[in-house]
Amino acid sequence: MQKTLVMKFGGTSVGSVDALISAIQIIRDAKKDWGRVVVVTSAMSGVTNLLLDSAASASQGKVDSLPATEATLREKHFAAADALIKDEKLREQTKAEINALILSLVDLCKAIAVLGEASPRAMDAVASIGERLSVRLLGAVVNHAGVQAKAIESTEFVVTNAHYQNAHPDFKATTEKTRKVLNPLMDEGIVPITTGFIGATPEGAITTLGRGGSDYSAAIIGAVLPADDVWIWTDVDGVMTTDPRIVKDAKTLPEITYSEIAELAYYGAKVLHPKTIRPVVDAGIGLRICNTFNPSHPGTRLIANAKTNGKVDGQVVKAVTAIRSQRLVTIEGRGMLGVPGVAARAFGAVASTKTSVPLITQASSEQSICFAVPSESAESVINALQAVFASEIEDEDIDRVWMTEDVSIITVVGVGMRHTPGVAGQVFTQLGNNKANVLAIAQGSSEVSISMVVAAVDTELAVKALHELIVK
Repeated sequence: MQKTLVMKFGGTSVGSVDALISAIQIIRDAKKDWGRVVVVTSAMSGVTNLLLDSAASASQGKVDSLPATEATLREKHFAAADALIKDEKLREQTKAEINALILSLVDLCKAIAVLGEASPRAMDAVASIGERLSVRLLGAVVNHAGVQAKAIESTEFVVTNAHYQNAHPDFKATTEKTRKVLNPLMDEGIVPITTGFIGATPEGAITTLGRGGSDYSAAIIGAVLPADDVWIWTDVDGVMTTDPRIVKDAKTLPEITYSEIAELAYYGAKVLHPKTIRPVVDAGIGLRICNTFNPSHPGTRLIANAKTNGKVDGQVVKAVTAIRSQRLVTIEGRGMLGVPGVAARAFGAVASTKTSVPLITQASSEQSICFAVPSESAESVINALQAVFASEIEDEDIDRVWMTEDVSIITVVGVGMRHTPGVAGQVFTQLGNNKANVLAIAQGSSEVSISMVVAAVDTELAVKALHELIVK
C-alpha cells in the first residue's frame, strides 16, 4: 500500500514565480517518494487582505478602488501563468478561469456596495476567491511541469456548518466526501491540488475556516483520508526558538511536542494556526513544518510526547514568544470579596463584545481580577464592564474598572518545565537582572508555559533576556 502525504503551501510559498518553481519541484520530488500526494494551497501572499479591503470599502459604498484591485489580481496571477505555462492553450484557458473569478469579485463588491453592508456570508464568498484563483494557477503550472495534477475546490468535499468566517467542519460528512473525491484521483496517480481555508455548507454555500485556516484544511484532509504525514510548507525553517527579527541567533527547533506548539501558536508564533493541531493529534498523524525556499532543511517535526521528561540536551525552556498590542484590564474593589459570580459576569460582558482573552490572573484575596485583551477591543470591553457593574460601581463595591497603556504578553514554553524545579525563579531572575518589569503573571496547570505581561517598551528586552535561558 502506497503511503499518503498531504502538503500545504502557504501564501509566500505560492506568492511569486520563483516560489512556484520551488513548489513544483517539491511536489515532483514528493510524488516520487510517496506515490499518493494531496496538495493544499493558500492564496498568493497579499491577496486575501486585498480582497477583504475591497469588501470593506464596498460596504461603505466605495467602489472606486475596484479597478486597481482587479488590475493587481490580474497582474499577479497572469504574470505567473505567462512565465510558467508555455503551452498556449493551457495558458489561455487558465487565464480565462482566473479572469472569470476576478470579475465575480467585482460583481460581489458592487452588490455589497448597493446593500451598504457585507454579511458574514458575503465576506466568505469574497475571501474564498484568493484560494480559488491560486488553485487554478498551481494546478496548471504543476500539470505543465509534467506532474499529473487536478485542481479541485475543497468546497466539493470539506463540509462545514453555516458559521460564516469561522466555520466548523462536519467530520463525518467530510470524511465520506473527501475519500470519495480524492482517492480515485490518487489511485490513478493524479495529484489533487485543492484550496485551503474554505469549505461549504451542505447546501453548497462557501464558508471559511477562519484566518490561517489553510493549515487547518491540510490537517482536516490529512486526518480524514487518513494520510501518513502532513507537511506545512512556509517561508521559515520550521519553528524558531523566538522571533528572529528580535533575536538574531534564534534557531530552528528540530522537534517540538503538540502541547508546546499549541502554546506557541496561541501566544503569537505565526508558524501554525492553533486549531490545526487538533485533527492531526487526534488521528495520530505526523506533522512537519518546512521551508519552501530551503527544502533540504529538515524543518521542525511535531511529536506527540517529549522523551526524557521533555528536556532536549538538558534544555528546559524551548521557545519564547511575544504578543504585542494588548491592554491589561483590571476590575478592583473590596466589595468583590467573597461575592460569587463576579468573574462570570465580568467575562460574560467581555464575551458580549466578541473579544478573546489570552491571559487572566486573580489574587486569592479576590479584591481584583486582571486580564489581557487586544488593544483595539479594550475600549469596548471597558464600556461593557462599566455597564454590567454599574450598580456596584455606584455603591462603591467596585472601586474602578481601568486599563493600562499597551503591553505585551511574553511566554516561555517548554515541556521540560513540568519536571524541573525553579524554572519560574530563573525566568524572573533573568528579567529582573535585565531591568524588565513584570506587570502580571499567569501559568497554566499544564505547566508547559509561563506567561508574563510587560510594558510595550520592554518587549524586545524581555524576549532577548529570556532567550538567553535557551542558549545556556
